[in-house]
This record gives sequence, C-alpha cells and structure tokens, in this order.
Amino acid sequence: MTLSYVALLRGINVGGKNVVPMAELRELFASLGHSSVSTFIQSGNVLFSSNAPVSPETLQAAVTKRFKLDITVVLREPAELRHVVASNPFATGDPTTVHVGFMTSNPSTTSLRQLDKSAFEPEEFTILGKEVYLYLPAGMARTKLPSYLYRHLQLPITFRNWRTVTKLMELAAELAGLDL
Repeated sequence: MTLSYVALLRGINVGGKNVVPMAELRELFASLGHSSVSTFIQSGNVLFSSNAPVSPETLQAAVTKRFKLDITVVLREPAELRHVVASNPFATGDPTTVHVGFMTSNPSTTSLRQLDKSAFEPEEFTILGKEVYLYLPAGMARTKLPSYLYRHLQLPITFRNWRTVTKLMELAAELAGLDL
C-alpha cells in the first residue's frame, strides 16, 4: 500500500536564513526511499509517497544531518489537508487574509485556556485540533500574533498562507489519486 504525505518544514528559506535548495531537498527525500517526490514553492513543502508509514522525526533527523539545520517537520496526509480546508472558520472572508499554522500535536488544555483572543483585534485566531487558523486583515508581515501563539502554546508551528494550503491540498489529492 502506498501512502501519500505533505511534509511542511518550519523556518527554511525565510528572509535568507536556513537556505535549503529545493532540488537538494527532493534528492534527500528520494534517497530515503520515498517516491513521487516534489516540492511546492521555496518554503519547504514536500509532497511524496512511501510504501511504509513515515515519522516526522525521521525526516527531521535526515534534514538535520544533510543540511546541518535544526528544523521542525510537520506531516499531513491528503485527507487531513482536505479537512483543514473544509474546516476554515474564516472561509467567507478575503482568502488573502487567512493563514494556517500546522502544529506537531494538539495544544494542551491549559495552554488553550491561557490564550486571550481579544488581545490582537481586529486579528483573529481559531484553533481546531492541530491547526491554528489566523485571520490577519493587515497581513502576516507585521503581526505579533504568531509569536504570541508560539510562546503560549509551546509547540512548533509552521504557517502557510491560504493560497498555499489550498494548492497543497490539490497537489496532495492528485498524488494520492483522490477526488476533491
């Protein structure tokens, strides 16, 4: 049985830091025995298939060894991405104002209780499982909301804009041979 995945690498090729050439990243994933390896844009989105279940820790270790970078890898399967898109609490707004943060696990109940949703208005956020949806009417460039969420949730989070999320869902469905 072939499994399909999207690996989301946190913090690479951002502002000239942690530079990872996508061709080398594809080669690394192929060298680990994965097939149909492709990347989407330069921000560390790798789509691939595998004949066995894959752990993010294994991928992180391989990236660390090859590129000498300590980064987080978050994995999602095509059905999970479809669920992320279908669950968008800000779907009726301007899609350019929506971002999704992919977390490595569900945040603790304690950390969720400590969050102040009104502190960043008019910005908004909603946490559903292992994803945090952001509504950022002024964009991602100057917002302090992601930093606040990192501190309070105490989990690695890698953010993608809505256009990237929907495109990754489409590409992942295609890779897995699923209908949208």
